Amino acid sequence: MKVKIQKSVIEISNNSNAQHDLNVILLFETDLLSNGKKTIKPIDIPQLIDLTNSGALCYINVATQTTLLLSLGNLSKFNLENYLKALKTLATTLSNNKKIKSVNIIIEEQIAKLLKCNIDDYIEQTLFNLLNFLYYFDEQKSTHKTLNLKTINLKTKQDGLHSIKNAINLVDGVSLLKHLANNPANVITPSYIGKTASEFAKLSKKVKVEVLDQKEIKKEKMHSFLAVAQGSNEKPKFIKLEYTGATKDKKPIVLIGKGITFDAGGISIKPSANMDAMKYDMCGAATVIGIFLSTIKLELPINLVVLVPTCENLPSGTAIKPGDVIKTLSGQTVEVLNTDAEGRLILCDALTYAQRYDPELVIDVATLTGGCIVALGAIASALYSNDEPLTAKLKASASKTNDKVWQMPLFSEYHDMLKGTTADIANIAGWKGQASSPTAACFLEKFVSYKWAHLDIAGVADGQSIYNSHDYHGATGRPFYLLIDFLRNYRY
Repeated sequence: MKVKIQKSVIEISNNSNAQHDLNVILLFETDLLSNGKKTIKPIDIPQLIDLTNSGALCYINVATQTTLLLSLGNLSKFNLENYLKALKTLATTLSNNKKIKSVNIIIEEQIAKLLKCNIDDYIEQTLFNLLNFLYYFDEQKSTHKTLNLKTINLKTKQDGLHSIKNAINLVDGVSLLKHLANNPANVITPSYIGKTASEFAKLSKKVKVEVLDQKEIKKEKMHSFLAVAQGSNEKPKFIKLEYTGATKDKKPIVLIGKGITFDAGGISIKPSANMDAMKYDMCGAATVIGIFLSTIKLELPINLVVLVPTCENLPSGTAIKPGDVIKTLSGQTVEVLNTDAEGRLILCDALTYAQRYDPELVIDVATLTGGCIVALGAIASALYSNDEPLTAKLKASASKTNDKVWQMPLFSEYHDMLKGTTADIANIAGWKGQASSPTAACFLEKFVSYKWAHLDIAGVADGQSIYNSHDYHGATGRPFYLLIDFLRNYRY
């Protein structure tokens, strides 16, 4: 099987007898694991290098083959995060060493037990994360990089082909996510996202796609969404993706992604410094679209709906103004105090629209507030929910994937802070910046009548992360890992 990473193509195999340029053997500090001991003869490892830290590397020559020892650190401190760090170090080595064209990775059953998963999941997780760490982004450069690495073989007597296929299906989803998020806003427009989504209909008879244009959005009375879009020449799109993987009597899970392809703040314009990063304000949309692709390819036994309101938020003579009052799809009116609090204005109409599906549950994903970054930094997504069992399931997937979340409150006092003066609701809770993330979540909750969770990913969607490859700190892919695990393990 083959996987594509930008212009590079890597063959993935599962052959216990394969001979390649490099053997990768895992160990804890200086202790080889069982399959590693079968691969190389006993040697005096402590004299070679201090292998005490996770991700420490050492090359040794065994006959005509080169072996790389990859330390996982101290056994008593081993966890998924340390394993990811080790795989990231390995990916860096494979990417930078131009002599390595093929590699054997010795699969160790002991690691699966330590990570509390079965061998199939361990193989999948190892390959998926290694390929993810090999990712690079150079789509807008005049010359393109290609990896010298051409073959990865998972050396195990287990039949790992199904796990390999699953890993590649996951890589395809997160690669699409990063393609959409990392490219600039003059490339990734609402129309581009709409065209990308339309291609999914060709992949499966279980898929239905509809992309509403401005006229159709207006006909649906999504005036709040249109108010944000009216300052730009780029026309908005409302994307509806439907996948039927279960019987029709099963209610769909609905994912909603914020799709602001560029956010200048509107009339409440942002500072110039770092405004280029506002191309990432559509990472919620990129996440749910990437998840939809992997859902199709994995053929998950669920019914899934993805909704993406996508537009730009720019200042112009036609842009919405502070003090304007708009009517939402729900019928509630909103007093716009700050045009830079626009994400909630497009999401509220999408949340109302989601009611038409009589959903099992709804999860919205959005780079919603700077206050989330103040509260949690780049470590965890803020998790808000009106349903504790749903919260518990999301937390479990977060723990399993190391895609961290932190539950935040939806207190009634935060709702009170949003009372409007000339309209039902104000779109911010005042100018002091207090509780900006919880009050934004409470704003969204006013449009919810079902089991719901909101993930504010403003701090984790881009920048430095355990999930970034070694040479690019753009889109992290989060919370793809969390949500795809949630969907794969969801039981009606």
